[in-house]
Formats: sequence, C-alpha cells, structure tokens
Amino acid sequence: MGHLTGKDEYGRLAAKVDGMPTRAPWNKALEAVLRELYSNEEADLVARLPYGPSNFERIQRITGLRESDLRRLLEGLCAKGLVMDLWFDGEYKYMISPLMVGFFEFSMMRTGPGLSTREWAELFHRYFQGDDSFFADNSGRGDQVFLSRVLPHPESLENFTEVLDYEKAEALVEQADKMAVGLCSCRHEKEHTGSKECDTPLDTCASFGFAADYLIRRGMAREVSRDEMKDNLARSRELGLVLEADNVRRNITFICQCCGCCCNMLLGLRKYGYTNIVVTSSFIAGIDRNVCISCGKCVESCPVAALEMTAGPVDPESGKTAALPPVVNEKICLGCGVCGLKCPTGAIRLSERKQRVLHPETTFERIILQALEKGTLQNQLFDHPDSQTQSFLRGVLGGFFRLSPVKRALMSETFRSTFLRSMSAGVKLLGKEWVTRL
Repeated sequence: MGHLTGKDEYGRLAAKVDGMPTRAPWNKALEAVLRELYSNEEADLVARLPYGPSNFERIQRITGLRESDLRRLLEGLCAKGLVMDLWFDGEYKYMISPLMVGFFEFSMMRTGPGLSTREWAELFHRYFQGDDSFFADNSGRGDQVFLSRVLPHPESLENFTEVLDYEKAEALVEQADKMAVGLCSCRHEKEHTGSKECDTPLDTCASFGFAADYLIRRGMAREVSRDEMKDNLARSRELGLVLEADNVRRNITFICQCCGCCCNMLLGLRKYGYTNIVVTSSFIAGIDRNVCISCGKCVESCPVAALEMTAGPVDPESGKTAALPPVVNEKICLGCGVCGLKCPTGAIRLSERKQRVLHPETTFERIILQALEKGTLQNQLFDHPDSQTQSFLRGVLGGFFRLSPVKRALMSETFRSTFLRSMSAGVKLLGKEWVTRL
C-alpha cells in the first residue's frame, strides 16, 4: 500500500477495493484514479461500508451517520457508479463497486455535460496498460475462476456439436426479464486516449436482470426490447466481436462484445500473456487442411493472435514461398469462433475441447470461488469493517485460506460442491438467503 496507510481515507479506500473478489493492486495510477473519482467524504464512507450487500438500516448502524447525510452520500455514490443499489426482496441493497466489473465500467459508461471523461480514461488507461500488476494479481497464480467467459458464435461450430443453453447468447437473451445496452467502457476509454484502432461502434455493452435495472435507473444504459438485443448481437457477429458473458450459468448480468484492440481483458492476454484472464468456451478452433485455401483471413480476424500462418516450400520456378494452412495455438485460443465467421470456405470450425470448461452456477458461487482464489474470502464471510471480533476472524481465516493445500482442496472437484453448499447454508443461517439467488 506504500504511503497510503493509517488515517488517510484514500489508503483505507484502496485497501477496501483491493479486498474484493477482483483484486485492485495499489500503485500511483490507482491512487490517482481514486482521488479523481471519490471525494474525501465519499472515500471515507466507502472504506467504512460492509464488503457484502447491505440494506440502508445496517449501513447506518455500522457508520453511525445521520439518515439525511447517509442518504445524500449513497445517492451520489450510486449515481457515479461507485456504489450499486440493487433491488432485492422489496428493498435496495447497497454494495461497493469493485474495480472490475464495477467503477471502471460504470465511470466510462456515463455520458453528459460536466463529466471529466477524458481525464478518467487517461487515468484508467495508465492503470491497466502501464504495467501488468492488475493482471498478475488476478490471473498470474494459475487461477481458474474469473469474471467473464467466452460464448461461441454458433455459426462457427461443427455440425452436431452439443451446445448447452448457458453457452448460447440467443438463449441467454430469451431467458432475461430486463435488458439494456450502453457504451463499451473499454472502447470509450481507448477513444479518449487516442488508442482506439478500430471503427467498432461504442453502443454494444449488453446488461441483463438486476444489473440492467441499476444501469437504466442511473442513466448509464437504455432499456431495449428482446428484438433490439438480438439485433445488437447480430451486428456484433457481423463485426467479428468476441462475446463475453459473466462467468456463471444462471442469471447472467452482461454480455460484452469485444474487439482485440480495445478490450482490457483481451489486451491482458495479448500484451502480457495472461492466458486465463478470460475463461474460454468449451470449444476450440480446428482447421480442415483439405478445405483451407491459406488466405489468412482467420489469422487477421483472431482477436488474441491465436492463429499463425506457416510457410511452405519455395517454388523453384517462381521463387515464391507457398503459404500453408495456419496453425492454432491451443494455449491461447478462446473458442470464440470469430475466425470461423471470416473463413470463406468453412475450413476452420469449433469442436469440443477434450475437457468441458466448468463454470460456477450463480454469481454467489462465482464470488465465493473467486474470493477464495484471490485470498479475500474472509472479507465476504465477515464483512463488518469495524467489528473487532470480525476483524480477528478475518485475520485467522485469511491466513488459513491462503494456505496452498487448503485452497487446492476446496477448489478441487472432490470438495468444491460440498464447500459451496456449506457456504450457502451459512449465508441462509445469517438471514441472507437472497444472496444465494444472485
């Protein structure tokens, strides 16, 4: 944490944000982001909020603030996307926005007069692309669980390949009860920093359910019909964008539509080599060498450079080198199917990986597993920031969960389901059963 310690409200805020399931390692760039987005008063309040979603009454008991002051501060924070007010069980639950998916996206999805959008974009760009600390802390230890997963474009799948409903963008749209479209935060950031290399439109970011409700109410996205959402996805297919949904099987909250030149997650792979920063689909690209004409269009279209052209023998008469079919780097391939969309002969297709990729059932499960891997699960279990008892328990359990044998055992196929059931039962005993339905 450097010099951001002690009574400095921004130091405490930085520690709170870094204690979320998605880590936010401190450096000078993050300090600049926090000081730009949060007032001193807002930073102090967020540092004192519970880690988990809580209603207004609980927050007031914890902070001791007057009702009028607390409502004013929470309203301002929610309007800026620094805190989320989510509607559950007949009341609003307030939850700290993590760095991602959270106050980065919400800040860059905002539009209107009086916003320092260009300055925010430059600060975020410096943080994500200045070094690899964010990607290293969230993907550099061989972690299995991350925020988003890739959805395959069905047009690129081999015939008779089994695709489950949660792997189909169209099926996810059919299941949603509320939908919205807003600006792509990554492309908006790149546009303001002069690093946007594509002509892809900004209005592609799709949200669903309670996330869509929040973004619509706060003016960060517009509500759309089911047909409009399908049109949005069809346009992204034509543009050859990667479809990334949140890494759950039920109640998805977003489908990003990403290009390789702007998406911070894909740049984490391309620029820094963190291959598990995005969870792949259960499919992988393969090439029929008998059909391939070695045109290279699939190589040009791949958003993460997972395809490479290979050189054949030199023609003795012309002196030219013949092009051979490209090679797929299976360690990098996302299984997105963008390459198949651009192939003129249908030579490149997605087939099932040797082992189907496993995804958490719900957002609750993802948060638990992600926090376990990132060493922050104790914050989710004992989220009262000022309780000495809970502080002690956070310290004890934090050390326990950080032990590699413990983490490996709880994340293993043998114990993971039992562990998640235990977490769910514990949450229900605390009267927070609604959290498990996220």
